Amino acid sequence: MANHRNAEKAARQTERRTKVNRDRVGRIRTFLRKVEEAISSGSKETATAAIRVAEGEIMRGVTKGVIHKNTASRKVSRLTKRVKAIA
Repeated sequence: MANHRNAEKAARQTERRTKVNRDRVGRIRTFLRKVEEAISSGSKETATAAIRVAEGEIMRGVTKGVIHKNTASRKVSRLTKRVKAIA
């Protein structure tokens, strides 16, 4: 446990930030799941709408620092490729 007042404060801040970041990552995963469901349903319109929303959420995660820019770009690229492949 922290012995100094500023160390106690830092521990509280870390706890708070960890919770916020986990919520953000969970939100991103939810949107990714919605895209996956839209792709598996076979509806191109639904999948396109879902990926548009998910892309914004993923890139917001990049600006907030919860995922790396290249990781986000890779995820968006792969999902877009899969959505375009729907006949």
